[in-house]
Amino acid sequence: MIVAISLREMWLRLAERDGYFNCGFATAAEKTIGDKMAKCCANENDRDPSCGSAHATEDPRGWFGNMIQNCHQYASAAKAAGRPIVCIMCEYTPRELILAAGGVPVCLCGGSAKTIPAAEEHLPANLCPLIKSTFGYHVLKNNPFLEMADLIVAETTCDGKKKMFELMAESRPMHVLELPQKADDDDARQRWMAELKKFRVFLENRFDVEITDERIREAIALMNRERALRRELAALMKSDRPPLCGRQLLEFKSVISGIPADLRQYERALQQLRQKQPDTDVSSRVRVLMTGVPLVHGAERVLEIIEDSGGLVVCMENCTGLKPLLEDVDLYVSDPLRALADKYYRLPCSVMTRNDRRLDVLRGMAEDYRPQCVIDLIWQACLTYDVESHRIRQLAQQELGLPYLRIETDYSPSDSARIATRVEALFETVLAAAPAAAPPSL
Repeated sequence: MIVAISLREMWLRLAERDGYFNCGFATAAEKTIGDKMAKCCANENDRDPSCGSAHATEDPRGWFGNMIQNCHQYASAAKAAGRPIVCIMCEYTPRELILAAGGVPVCLCGGSAKTIPAAEEHLPANLCPLIKSTFGYHVLKNNPFLEMADLIVAETTCDGKKKMFELMAESRPMHVLELPQKADDDDARQRWMAELKKFRVFLENRFDVEITDERIREAIALMNRERALRRELAALMKSDRPPLCGRQLLEFKSVISGIPADLRQYERALQQLRQKQPDTDVSSRVRVLMTGVPLVHGAERVLEIIEDSGGLVVCMENCTGLKPLLEDVDLYVSDPLRALADKYYRLPCSVMTRNDRRLDVLRGMAEDYRPQCVIDLIWQACLTYDVESHRIRQLAQQELGLPYLRIETDYSPSDSARIATRVEALFETVLAAAPAAAPPSL
C-alpha cells in the first residue's frame, strides 16, 4: 500500500535521515521557494547551522562514483517509507509531477552490453542497444530499481521504445505518456498539455494522493536547483584550461533526481573544482563538442576513447549532458502544470519535426565552449538521430567551420580500435589545419 504524505513531509523525513534536519522546502509565502533548500546546499562555510554536518563522503567524485549504490540505498529507504518508485526512460517525462505525487523518479535506461543477449530472444537484433539493454534487465529481472518499481512511464518517443514498452507492459504496471512530435505546432502543444493533465490525474488515482499546485511548485524548486547546479558544473568546461575532463563531468549525475545528498555533493564539487589547478596538458588537447545519443550509465565507451586519444570533451549536447539542463521551469506563473508543459516540450530531441531548436542549441554551445570539432554519436538503429546527422554535418562544416565526425556503434567494444583510429585522424586534421582550411568530411 502506498502511503500518501506531503512533499514537504517527505523532504523533511529524508533530510533528517541524511543530516539536513530543519531544512525543508520553503512555503509559498516566502519570496523564493528555494531559499531554505539552498541553505542546505550551500558551501560548507556558508551552510545554515541547523542543516547538520556534511555527509560522511567528503569527495564528490567518490560519492558519484558510488552513484548506483547510493541511489539503491535511497530508493530502498523511500520504498520502505511508503513512497512509490516510478521508472522513466526519457527526459520528456516531468520528474516534478512524480515528486509532487511523493514518488521517486528513476531513470531506467540500460547501458550494459551483458543484458542484450537476453533481450534479443524477444527483440530484433537490429534495434537500438539502449532499448535492448533495458529490456534485457526486464527479462533477467536483475535491475533492482525496475524490480521495486510501482510504475513505469512509457514515453512515445521512438518506435523501438513504444513496441518494447508493449512487451514490458505484459507483466509490469505502466502508463503511456504520448508525446506529440510537431515542435512548433500550437495544437501539438495543447495535446501535450492534455497529456500532462491526464498524467497528473493518473498519479493521483494510482497512489491515492492529491497533487496540488503548491506541491508541483515545491518539486519545480527542487528540480530547478538541481539543474542550476549541474549547469554550473558544465560551465566550468568553458575555460581554456578546465579543471576536469568530460568523462569526469559525466560522473556528476544520478539515475534518481532530487536526492538531498546529491545536491550537497554538487555544491561541494563546484567549490573544490573552482579552486583546483588544471592539469598541465589540458590546453594541448583538442576541444570536442559531442552531440547525438545519450551516454547512459555503463555506456561511456566512446567518450573514453575520445579523451584517451587526446581529446577533451568540453560540451555534451545530449540527454545525459546539457540538453535537459538548458532551461528551468518558470516557478512564478499561475499554472505550474502549464509551465512544466512549456519547458519539457521545448526539448530538442531528434524525434521532433522539424528539430530546428537542436541546431540553435549547437550554435550557442559552439560559441560558449569554443570546440575545435564536432563528434556526433549514433547508436545503431537509432533512425531519428541517424537521419538528423545530415543536418548536423551541414551545420558543423558549412556554418560553424568545424571538422565533423559521425560515429555509429553499439554497446559492444569490438569496434573500439577502429573508432580510436578515426578519432585520432580527426584530431590530426584539427591540429594540422590552417585557420582558413575547409573542414574535412570524415
